[in-house]
Amino acid sequence: MQEQNPSTPPADELQAQAAAAAQTVADADPTIDTMPSLEESLRQAELKAAEHHDAWLRAKAETENVRRRAQDDIAKASKFAAEKFATAMLPVKDSLEAALAVENQTVEKLREGVELTLKQLVSAFEGANLAEENPLNQKFDPNKHQAISAVESDAEPNTVVTVLQKGYLLNERVIRPALVMVAKAKGQ
Repeated sequence: MQEQNPSTPPADELQAQAAAAAQTVADADPTIDTMPSLEESLRQAELKAAEHHDAWLRAKAETENVRRRAQDDIAKASKFAAEKFATAMLPVKDSLEAALAVENQTVEKLREGVELTLKQLVSAFEGANLAEENPLNQKFDPNKHQAISAVESDAEPNTVVTVLQKGYLLNERVIRPALVMVAKAKGQ
């Protein structure tokens, strides 16, 4: 057995005094951090993980909604792409029907009506960026023209001398090539 120094308190008493002193310091200065328990750290980590998971789910749902809206917009755009052109064509149809409804039509009046209807049609084509390709006396272009035959002519070889059917371009893209006859040198 160890002898105790009468001036030194026992070990249990020293531990109790140290704990009391630490508590007094902690109560006096709230800025001193105490280490959280493992359970508290785990609970906070689980809360953060749940928060991040919820944010991820919301972002995923928002992305899916944006994708779905974009697909709907594309479907509507293709479905109603011809709406502007169709609206421009309605007066043309109305004019043709009105011309057919008139009885005892004179040739002159019928011609005037057809010319006005043609102007409406040309206006509708212009509004839709549909351009006419009439290559008479131009150099043959295989990208815009379809040669039906070559004929002897005084014109320069490979020049369009006859247009059998006009071609059409939609926004500079050929939708129907012009059907043409091209010149070839005499004696070929």
